[in-house]
Amino acid sequence: MKKLLLIISIVSVFASSVYAFEPIQLGENAYLKIFYDTQFGLTYRDTGTGVMNNEAALNLNFRRNRLGFIGTYNDVLSFYFQTEYIENKVINPLSISDQPNQNFYVLDAQVRYDPFDFLRFQLGKFKHNLTRENLEACFEPLTLDRSLFINTTFQTSRDIGVAVWGNILDGWIQYRVDVMDGKTGRSGDLFEAGMSQFRYTGRLQFSLLEDKETSYGMKGTYRGNKKQVLTIGGAVQYEPNVVYTDALNLTGEKDYFAYSVDIFYEQNFENVGVFTASAAYLDINMGDAYKGQFASVESYGQNGQKRGYYVKIGYMLPNIPLQFFARYDNYYFARLDSKNQAFYNQNISWVGAGFNYYIDGQNIKITAQYSRTMFSKQDPNDPNYRDFNTVELYTQFRF
Repeated sequence: MKKLLLIISIVSVFASSVYAFEPIQLGENAYLKIFYDTQFGLTYRDTGTGVMNNEAALNLNFRRNRLGFIGTYNDVLSFYFQTEYIENKVINPLSISDQPNQNFYVLDAQVRYDPFDFLRFQLGKFKHNLTRENLEACFEPLTLDRSLFINTTFQTSRDIGVAVWGNILDGWIQYRVDVMDGKTGRSGDLFEAGMSQFRYTGRLQFSLLEDKETSYGMKGTYRGNKKQVLTIGGAVQYEPNVVYTDALNLTGEKDYFAYSVDIFYEQNFENVGVFTASAAYLDINMGDAYKGQFASVESYGQNGQKRGYYVKIGYMLPNIPLQFFARYDNYYFARLDSKNQAFYNQNISWVGAGFNYYIDGQNIKITAQYSRTMFSKQDPNDPNYRDFNTVELYTQFRF
């Protein structure tokens, strides 16, 4: 409790002095903007540490920690570049890590060319288009974060490639097509080696009410800044010959095919509040390669063959910057191994609820969330494979 109060006190002291960096004007239509975005706070889990690995875990750390640049050359040509630095993040979605870690890498590096609203191009490293929640800005979500299980195989969120997209009929329809690296070519990794070909994604979405979603990135909530939004979308993703049913003998090649459908609704009722609802379904299939005795390791696991869905709801008070939310995730994993054994057709249910308190919109806010993770098949000898509870309290700053 003392740590929670400390975090709240720090936010209160510095909230009035945090401002976004002003863009540097380089010409009539050219500028350079530097930004720093961070989410810092406390994560508590009621199991996973101690001599018997069944004691509670606490971790003060950065959830995200990013420095980046946005620049324009003229009205149609621009770039976006950001880095990520994470250190000693020990509480993960399904496990507690006992190994210190440091990770610094380039998260996004892209050039954007937008000659027309109906024809736009991106090239470099950026988010792929399979799922809406991956496209939702992680600093403008409804809940604390996106689904813990929404990541795709090989390249979980971002990839290197080219995308063509645009808006048609004044934003009523938006299309996206990308060609990306997908699985990278390897040699010598017995159970991971496979063919390296491009991955293809197509997405189509329809904005059906007054306010349209016409940007490449979307949001988990607009906090009433859009009066009414209803967007329905769907996407497919394909890459050939990515895994083997028998990686030992390099036989039984299987393709990767995934699809998703989603819906997002938000309505601002004057003097009543803002209501938000969102749901999506995801199916990732690799031809049941995981059933092979020596199947490629990439065909199973948390990012392997799976299917599932999530539902999110939110309500923001009309005159107080306080937003309550809840979500439910349910995923079936073709094979998900504990430390001791392999579990086939493992079902994980995740339920969570919390609130966002906005001090300066999404630039400065406090988010608290409680969640419970439940397994249909549990391992009594692995505390990471039994039902557990997680409490998180995070602050967000955007400079």
